[in-house]
Amino acid sequence: MARGRKIINGKEPATATDPPSESTPTPPPRSILPITPTPSKDHDVVKVNNASLTELKNALDDAIKRFLSRPDLFKQIHLHTDVRLALGWSGVFVAGATAFYSWRLEFEQSKPVMWIGLIVYIILTVLQTLYAYFIEGDTIFVGKRKTFDKRIVTERMTLSSRTKPSTPESPPAYTVSLTYRRSTNGGKSLLNRGEATEWRPYNAFFDERGVLDHERFEVWVGEIVGRVMESEWY
Repeated sequence: MARGRKIINGKEPATATDPPSESTPTPPPRSILPITPTPSKDHDVVKVNNASLTELKNALDDAIKRFLSRPDLFKQIHLHTDVRLALGWSGVFVAGATAFYSWRLEFEQSKPVMWIGLIVYIILTVLQTLYAYFIEGDTIFVGKRKTFDKRIVTERMTLSSRTKPSTPESPPAYTVSLTYRRSTNGGKSLLNRGEATEWRPYNAFFDERGVLDHERFEVWVGEIVGRVMESEWY
């Protein structure tokens, strides 16, 4: 089974044989959030076309969002979706208002307003496209949760995904990248952070009929999330 290499802050994780670093203090113990798969009875059957990489990726993206946004895990932040929707609906409103105005008046009289409406609509559409491409990018999930351990601690998890193209040696794979930050004082004091990028072939999670194995996928994602949350301390 193909599997990506975990990278934390640009360094390989230490192995059991590595000597302890004298300059790095032993991290204090803390309660790591248990990442357990959702019971099978709580899943709906998800079936896609195995020949469509878009359907395969979208199905796994949706599965990650459902899994990590459970009440015992993270609260999903919908900022990217809200911004795109706001820009999109603003464009629709401008187009509708301009059309209504031109319908009420003569063409020559309404022409200046129509030009303004058209320019504003184009600007909003371009902004929506640029935001989705440059800011949102491949991000599929942003989650946050707060805990209290003698102080209010905020944990933020961001995930992005993409499809790793097939090669003569391996089939197309689902690649997920995670970044994790644990901070206090409203994000001013960073306690620890971690990053990881891993992948698995799509056929590791879908059978020959295109049915998603939720439990296997959630176990894989949960292992990655758990390791990132236990990464380096500051």
